[in-house]
Amino acid sequence: MALSAFESTRLRFVATTPAQRRVARALALEPGLPPTGKARIAARVIRVLLRSAWEYGPDGEAGMLLIQRATALAGRFQGVPRGVRITPEDAGPGGTEWVRAGAPDEGKVALYLHGGGYFFGGPRLYRPFAWRLSAATARPVLMLDYRLAPRHTPADALEDAIGAYEALLDRGYAPSDIVVGGDSAGGHLALALLLALKERERPQPAAAFLFSPWADLLCEADSHSLNARTDALIPAGKLAWAGRSYCEAHGGVEESPLLAPGRADLAGLPPLLFVASSTEILRDDARAAAERARASGVEAVYQEWDGQVHVFPVFSDFVPEGKAVFRHVAEFLRGAGA
Repeated sequence: MALSAFESTRLRFVATTPAQRRVARALALEPGLPPTGKARIAARVIRVLLRSAWEYGPDGEAGMLLIQRATALAGRFQGVPRGVRITPEDAGPGGTEWVRAGAPDEGKVALYLHGGGYFFGGPRLYRPFAWRLSAATARPVLMLDYRLAPRHTPADALEDAIGAYEALLDRGYAPSDIVVGGDSAGGHLALALLLALKERERPQPAAAFLFSPWADLLCEADSHSLNARTDALIPAGKLAWAGRSYCEAHGGVEESPLLAPGRADLAGLPPLLFVASSTEILRDDARAAAERARASGVEAVYQEWDGQVHVFPVFSDFVPEGKAVFRHVAEFLRGAGA
């Protein structure tokens, strides 16, 4: 549940047409409610089309590359509404993409780190998500195309994320005008970025929001087994294999903020928003990280939505609750003074 300190910052959407009223109903959804019919249908379709492809596809690096190629192809067909501006930019090893919806405040920025298990995903695939994030937060969104496994490692991705953040500072953005977000592996990367900035004594962003962060690559939280059947997107065994392979390549996760940021000392981090589903395997990763942050004196909000697919805001085209989360992100950022 959101903290009471954020209640006074709620955004109101005035609907005057039938289409606007449908949008208003979606935006009004809150955690704790049963999933909508559309969310249930989307979860079934995602289980059949996406989870099955991952679960029954080839193991190992061959499977990673197959999914990587398939999602890169899918990214070519991701469209955005009229008026949304997409500006690719060659920056760092992977490049970036700026997404602007409406008339954003150019003095502020959101750096977003996409999910995909560290081996697939990218800015083009996330365009439907990114324009909504820009519209909700009234700021341009910088989508980082960080380097992916199996050719690269999470350490390379972290290096790319640090470089992107430092580049924003070099452009003149104040840390108080930067927010960081991420989902799944990107949520893990966002936490690792904050910890790396802390270790290097660099300024923190104003706030961070994390959708179902994969906070511990060892996959040892209880929900990895308890929700193995109910997670509509992630096959637990395949994710655990990927996590172990990353850890082995790094030489282990003990005392490693990179590979297990959920176990790290989170003191000194900015306000954090965690969003997760009750039925996904990464639920306890998000719960535990939020609890650890609070215990460390960090202002942390944890939202648990019932029966949703993993990173359901990414599927906002089909899941009404996903649209509602953008309102919650905007309220959180306003309450955090970002």
